[in-house]
Amino acid sequence: MTTDWSIGKPIVITDHARVRMGERGAREEDVLAAVRIGDREPARRGRVLCRLTLEFNREWDGKYYGAQQVAPVIVEKEHQIVVVTVLTFYIRERGTP
Repeated sequence: MTTDWSIGKPIVITDHARVRMGERGAREEDVLAAVRIGDREPARRGRVLCRLTLEFNREWDGKYYGAQQVAPVIVEKEHQIVVVTVLTFYIRERGTP
């Protein structure tokens, strides 16, 4: 469990979400930042998707990307925020190979 006092509730990352973070190249600090300050939008089953686009400037899966969008899906409960899964999107800048 990670406590983030800036939003007043602890953020809990489920085991499933941690597996997805590893598979999809998301760092814990970026997931927490997305929950804290990312843009929010409704997701399925009453959940919320938080999006945060970050500078990346490196390779992922053999291709160069300028930015990475980290998108945790959360359930906000009375006393905690639960990250149930994490999506990532990689953005190529124009003019890069």
